[in-house]
Amino acid sequence: MHFTLLLRPAHKLPSMALAQVHLFILVFFLSNTFLSLAFPSPPDELSIAESVDDWGLHHHDYAPPSPPPPPPHPPTVSCEEDLNGVGSLDTTCQIVSDLNLTADVYIEGVGNFFVLPNVRVNCSVPGCEITVNITGTFSLGDNASIIAGTFVLGARNATFHNGSVVNTTGLAGNPPPQTSGTPEGIKGAGGGYGGRGASCVMDKSEKPDDTWGGDTYFWSSLQAPYSYGSKGGSTSKEVDYGGGGGGRVKFSVKEYLVVDGCVLAEGADGGNQGGGGSGGSIYILAYRMSGSGTISACGGDGFGGGGGGRISVDIFSRHDGPTIFAHGGSSYGCAANSGAAGTFYDAVPRILIISNHNMSTDADTVLMDFPYQPLWTNIYVQNRAKAAVPLLWSRVQVQGQIKLEAGGILSFGLEKYASSEFELLAEELLMSDSVIKVYGALRMSVKMFLMWNSELWVNSGGDITVSTSLLEASNLLVLKGSSSIHSNANLGVHGQGLLNLSGPGDMIEAQRLVLSLFYSIHVGPGSILRGPLENATAGYVTPRLYCDRHDCPAELIHPPEDCNVNSSLSFTLQVCRVEDILVEGVIKGSVIHFHRARTIDVQSSGMISASGMGCVGGMGGGKIIGSGLGSGAGHGGRGGSGCFNGTCVEGGVPYGNADLPCELGSGSGNDSLAGSPAGGGVIVMGSIEHPLSTLSMEGSVRADGASYEEVDQGKHSTAAISSYGGLGGGSGGTVLLFVRSLTMGQSAALSSIGGNGGPKGGGGGGGGRVHFHWADIPTGDLYQPIATVKGSITISGGSGRYEGGGGENGSLTGKACPRGLFGTFCEECPPGTYKSVVGSDKSLCHHCPTHELPGRAVYIIVRGGVTETPCPYQCISDRFHMPHCYTALEELIYTFGGPWLFGLFLVVLLILLALVLSVARMRFVGADELLGPAPTQHGSQIDHSFPFLESLNEVLETNRAEESQSHVHRMHFMGPNTFSQPWHLPHSPPDQLKEIVYEGAFNRFVDEINVIATYQWWEGSVYSILSVLVYPLAWSWQQWRRRLKLQRLREFVRSEYDHACLRSCRSRALYEGIKVAATPDLMLAYVDFFLGGDEKRSDLPPRLHQRFPIAILFGGDGSYMAPFSLHSDNILTSLMSQSVPPTAWYRLVAGLNAQLRLVRRGCLRKTFQPILRWLETHANPVLSNFDLRVDLAWFQATACGYCQYGLLLHAISGNIEHTSAEYRDGGPQNEQLSSSNSSPRGSSYHKQEPLLNHIQRSNDYFFRPKRSYGGIMDINSLKMLEERREMLFPFSLILHNTKPVGHQDLVGLVISILLLGDFSLVLLTFLQLYSISMVDVFLVLSILPLGILLPFPAGINALFSHGPRRSAGLARLYALWNIISLVNVGVALICGYVHYKSQASPSKKLPYLQPWNISMDENEWWIFPLGLLVCKCLQSRLINWHIANLEIQDRSLYSNNFELFWQS
Repeated sequence: MHFTLLLRPAHKLPSMALAQVHLFILVFFLSNTFLSLAFPSPPDELSIAESVDDWGLHHHDYAPPSPPPPPPHPPTVSCEEDLNGVGSLDTTCQIVSDLNLTADVYIEGVGNFFVLPNVRVNCSVPGCEITVNITGTFSLGDNASIIAGTFVLGARNATFHNGSVVNTTGLAGNPPPQTSGTPEGIKGAGGGYGGRGASCVMDKSEKPDDTWGGDTYFWSSLQAPYSYGSKGGSTSKEVDYGGGGGGRVKFSVKEYLVVDGCVLAEGADGGNQGGGGSGGSIYILAYRMSGSGTISACGGDGFGGGGGGRISVDIFSRHDGPTIFAHGGSSYGCAANSGAAGTFYDAVPRILIISNHNMSTDADTVLMDFPYQPLWTNIYVQNRAKAAVPLLWSRVQVQGQIKLEAGGILSFGLEKYASSEFELLAEELLMSDSVIKVYGALRMSVKMFLMWNSELWVNSGGDITVSTSLLEASNLLVLKGSSSIHSNANLGVHGQGLLNLSGPGDMIEAQRLVLSLFYSIHVGPGSILRGPLENATAGYVTPRLYCDRHDCPAELIHPPEDCNVNSSLSFTLQVCRVEDILVEGVIKGSVIHFHRARTIDVQSSGMISASGMGCVGGMGGGKIIGSGLGSGAGHGGRGGSGCFNGTCVEGGVPYGNADLPCELGSGSGNDSLAGSPAGGGVIVMGSIEHPLSTLSMEGSVRADGASYEEVDQGKHSTAAISSYGGLGGGSGGTVLLFVRSLTMGQSAALSSIGGNGGPKGGGGGGGGRVHFHWADIPTGDLYQPIATVKGSITISGGSGRYEGGGGENGSLTGKACPRGLFGTFCEECPPGTYKSVVGSDKSLCHHCPTHELPGRAVYIIVRGGVTETPCPYQCISDRFHMPHCYTALEELIYTFGGPWLFGLFLVVLLILLALVLSVARMRFVGADELLGPAPTQHGSQIDHSFPFLESLNEVLETNRAEESQSHVHRMHFMGPNTFSQPWHLPHSPPDQLKEIVYEGAFNRFVDEINVIATYQWWEGSVYSILSVLVYPLAWSWQQWRRRLKLQRLREFVRSEYDHACLRSCRSRALYEGIKVAATPDLMLAYVDFFLGGDEKRSDLPPRLHQRFPIAILFGGDGSYMAPFSLHSDNILTSLMSQSVPPTAWYRLVAGLNAQLRLVRRGCLRKTFQPILRWLETHANPVLSNFDLRVDLAWFQATACGYCQYGLLLHAISGNIEHTSAEYRDGGPQNEQLSSSNSSPRGSSYHKQEPLLNHIQRSNDYFFRPKRSYGGIMDINSLKMLEERREMLFPFSLILHNTKPVGHQDLVGLVISILLLGDFSLVLLTFLQLYSISMVDVFLVLSILPLGILLPFPAGINALFSHGPRRSAGLARLYALWNIISLVNVGVALICGYVHYKSQASPSKKLPYLQPWNISMDENEWWIFPLGLLVCKCLQSRLINWHIANLEIQDRSLYSNNFELFWQS
């Protein structure tokens, strides 16, 4: 494999790089021009200044230099006569045939010189010189060759074609005098020139690096080499087998040089009996060069390989240039030791390349003095080349890089004379698979130092005068791929950027190591920082005097501000002035100090260790008796006693200052005992003046004492160890931390543990000392926790073995804490305590006086701790308010002096507000609620839609003859008008209508009516949802939809339907004859049919006696919101006036409705009995005067079982027998049936039962529903009545209609008081619940939604409404809201009970919680909800009375006196 140097052509260079090259060339030539003027060049050397002038650079036109004026030379030869060529040297000379020369030849002319293809120009005499100096073009054709000892070419352009050769291999003349390039003796070593020749023969006392063949020479002509190579040595005195040295080649081409052939100045081979010759010199000066050829000045092969020669190119532009070699030759006698590499110097970028083409060697390429003006740019040592700087006090300085790669080695000094200092200065030092060796000390200054699988080791040779090396990498220092920096003396590593030990195998170690001035240091996983060395002697581990000192070295507490390496200080490893330190590997040393660092982060894989790095003896050293039994060493605690077979020895004594420790741990023996366990070392982080900002730990920081079994027994004899098997363990060392904050994770470990004793009764070492010297502990409101410790801190003593005793625990201390803080880590005193003095003992935190703590309060932790009484506290919940921890409700109560005074104040306030409200109500609506009958004007129209408000005095007779005379029949809708059972009319006209309607058209009319009367599904869905959530809104929604449905039916009949079912032409034309009406409760509807006036029927309309028996249905359903009522409209009143005076009928209706108000659904058996009695005692005695009788009856009008109740009116003559009759298809079928057999079954189907028997009936029309089934009700049949009670039936026990009590103003006043009290209790309940939880408030508000808030506005609306009828309706809605709100009250009671139980639970009791010492405590949680419950129940009762007073203003309607009732 050949070494190929490829330089980037100019047209492929970046613009910036090209500009830099131009600048370098200009500076180079200008500086050399100045030097050439000051110091003229020797006549035999090329003058750079002359070249510059020749190229015209001073005229801003760069041209290749012409060769220097030659020394006196023989006259030029002619082309044709002397060279057998064709042409002339002043025009074009062509060499057309082989030319053999025996002497030097000088060829000069102003024309061109061509050596045609396959032509040989041969001068094989060693040292033979061929010089071609022409002004035109030189060409060496294909496969042509020039062979000579020296070939010098000067031309404008030159081309060496494919296969052409310029060969000076082995044809060197005599080397310059006073050089040692040719080896002496008969070792067969290689010759030297650019690199030393190899030597395969050496003495046993010699090392490979100390033996070489021929030496290097002419370092000064490195930039323009022009010397012969040296001959190789021989293995025989008689025969010289050594190969000849390489010759000289020098090109000076002003413009363009093309090398597609070979230019060789190699050393000749010496074979197996002679050393190879060294390479010669090749110097090329041109403006531009390209080609694919080869330029080589390699050493020759031989028994010992020859060293490489020297090559220098001064070419402004190189494009795809030829490959260049200058490596040493192979050694047949020692294959691993080839000749040393020669030198290749590129003059334009000023780069020196030393490459040995991956051939290993022990010989050096010697680097002598480096130029300072100008500096070289780069130096490359590569491909297993071995360069050496042997001169003492040498400086290697370049402007750019020093790069070692691919096995390159660079050494400074000599191993035998390691007493010098060396300097290395560069921008970058790059090492890859390479080594730098320093014998002495190294002062290195670079900006970037990168190492990959490389080594830098410094061997001081034990010379203390040069024992300190300083490595400075100002920007970056990276070790990667098991790289290492090693020094057996003092080593300082400085920088201003990053120091990164990347991973496993990366290491920096020295006997005393100082890392300073870096911004950040990263010790990667598996990497190591160590000081002292692993196998260092005790004297290097720690100064001997330090183990015997009783005072603390000042530099540990007050270290010097500088970061210089100082052998007089006690540190063995110091990290100084580094901002951030990340430890994922190992930092190990005897006395480790981190000075002026900001943060240290020890990851889980990281460790900072001084374990076993302390004293072997020391002040607390263990004692040893002659039998080899030893006790443990002491430090922070006494060492354990050593005992074996009854013989004991006392352990080492403790020593040092626990409050500021700085001592090494002691060992259990002395230096004279091999294998004695040592104590722990010292780890100091920060200082008093410059504490560490943050220490974060997930790994370990250890200064443990060594155990006996942990001692490296490999360096001691087995006999020595067995004799001391009873030695004790070393004591723990010191960990002294000057820090501001500490964070220890769960896996972190901080320890100073004593070592374990030996197996033959050795005592355990005492624990060491750990001290936290906190800096700037914040206090008060500025306090932040300075330590978060989740890991372990261990200071225990070591274990004794056999009969040996264990060591005592060491000391764990912290700086004295300020007031309010205690403990090692200066934490706040526990809640309920305070600390008013400086110190760390927990006993200084005194308990706070308990009498200062309010109820429902707990002591709290205050930032910075509590320094004095009273101690701060807070309420146990946000629902309590400072300073007394009252709830919002309690604050309100105690603002007014307590529960009793607050209650009294609230009652007085409610009474006053109620009085004001009552006065305002009387002024606003009082005129509408006057007691007694309201005066009416004669002829005024009375609203009979609310007949139970009418008394005899309110009834005014009007003329209704016109309307009643045309009425034919009333047809009732079936169903209660609910969403599930809407109104509907039966098909087929009754007999009473068959004479006035067409049956088919009537059926179509019924279909249309039934479709309109049916509700949409969503209306029922809304009702169902509202019924579950807010029942009062569901009732309002149902009434609204009922009202709209009735309005829609009326509009349909009045304006949309064409009355096609009527036979009367006049009715069809005028859209008359049919009317739809309903009771005020919208539960009972009917259709009235009238004559049109053009029927001409004398039997129509029927008279009253022709309609008997008449079924008069009650409106309502017996509920609180819709009580039963008899609706007597104009038509019914007119019909009844045919037999009964209107005043009597109105009085009867009013009295009956007053009694019907008291009927309750769910209690029909009980509440219908007074109705039966009233009919017998008040109604029938009067009606009997008119031959009429009424009976309470029930009717089942729907197929789904809905049961309606009403009166059955019929005529009587003589003695009346209770009968029943069955209505079917509009006509009665007379069957006798006792009333006792007639029993309504609620909503279930019953047998068809006759309603009347033995009653005179005519064939006239009757006022009754079609297909009605029912029966007359009496006392016996009521007992058999089956009732179905709904889920809300229990509320009817509270909310039901009652008799009026009068005193309307007083009732209104009390209602106003209760209404205001209700609202007040609601607010107080909410305050109480808010004190518990907002969730409870939300629950009470949402179950049922807003049910607890709406009774108040509903009550105000009812009290301030106009008109008795409207007031009564709103009052019923108010009562409904009030009773529904009991659910919310129940939720409030449940929430309060749950809270009370949770607070009463022992598991919920909080520390420092004192009993609530005020009168209204948690046990009274039920007061406000229960008071609200009572208030609502009282409101319900009073609302019942209020509604009764509004609806029944004539109290005589409830009179049991028959005469008084009918006379009122």
